[in-house]
This record gives sequence, structure tokens and C-alpha cells, in this order.
Amino acid sequence: MRKNAFTLIEIMVAVAIFAILLTTFTGFFLSAVQAQRKALASQELIDNVSYNLEYMSRAIRMARKDMAGSCLTTVGAKYNYETNAERNRITFLNYQDKCQEFFLDGNQLKERKSTNNSAASFEAPLSLTPLNLEVISFLLGPSDSWGQEQKTQPRVTFSLEIRGKGQKPELQPLIKIQTTISQRNPNRIY
Repeated sequence: MRKNAFTLIEIMVAVAIFAILLTTFTGFFLSAVQAQRKALASQELIDNVSYNLEYMSRAIRMARKDMAGSCLTTVGAKYNYETNAERNRITFLNYQDKCQEFFLDGNQLKERKSTNNSAASFEAPLSLTPLNLEVISFLLGPSDSWGQEQKTQPRVTFSLEIRGKGQKPELQPLIKIQTTISQRNPNRIY
């Protein structure tokens, strides 16, 4: 007489092995999904910070000297830009002859431009950072006012600390970056 059936012990061993394999593969899959989410959140943060740094750097590099003193209110005429560390802002006369500034408002990095070359005619500020990112700090300095008074390239240093917000704590990437920007043409008056 032949025996073609499995015993209860064989079936239980097979189910146990299958459950162990399924649990292992599910753990690997969930770990891969979580790693992918972290990578995407970090990449979004890096993309936004990179864009903001490039945008602000380009604008500051192209700044003109404020010969009339209409844009730069604190330091007056013949400067390329002014920084205000207490208010976390930098103001300058841009290449279009409009007063422009970058500043921290709450937890958002913002920009505003004037309708002309006067600081008195600023338009409403525009946010440079999306709402799902939080700017922890935007620090300016040390500013190089000596370079602005002399005929050397003026420089400004700023640092940003930004993180993701509104997500799980493990999916809140944080980036700290510092850069120094010098103008392409220090005596740009035209």
C-alpha cells in the first residue's frame, strides 16, 4: 500500500518555513520602502536648497552699486549691498535697477523687489521655500563692508539650516550649508 499524502507534521513544518520566509521578505520590502522615502525627502530638500542658493547667489553677484543711496538705507550711497544680521536680511540694487532683498520671515525664506530703485516701494514678499520645508536659520555675515569701500570684490557669507516638516520625525531631513558670494564686477555702476 502506497502513501501519497503528507503528514500533519510535514505540513506544519512547510507552513512554518513559508511564514518565516514571508516575514523576512516583508521586512526587507518595508525597509526598502522606508529607505526610498528618506531618500526622496532628502533629495527634495537638496533640490530646493540648491535652487535657492543658486538663485540668491546669481542675484547678489549681479548687484550694482547704489550710487544715489535710494535702496541701501543704512549704509548709504556707493555700496553694493547691506546686511542686517539682527533681521536676517540682505538688501541690494539688482541688475534691473530695482531694490531687492532676501530675508527670513518666520520659518520661510522670502524675497521682495521694489517697483523702482527705492526701498520705499517694495512689492509683497514672495516665498522662496515651499511650505513643506522649514528654514531654521538664515544667518548673514561677516559682511565685507571694507571690500565695498575699497575697489576690491565685496563678499557676503550666509548660511542656511533647513529641514522638512509635517512628516514623521524619521523623514525630516536636515541640511546645513554655508557659502560666500563675491560679485563678478565690484565696480558695477552702469
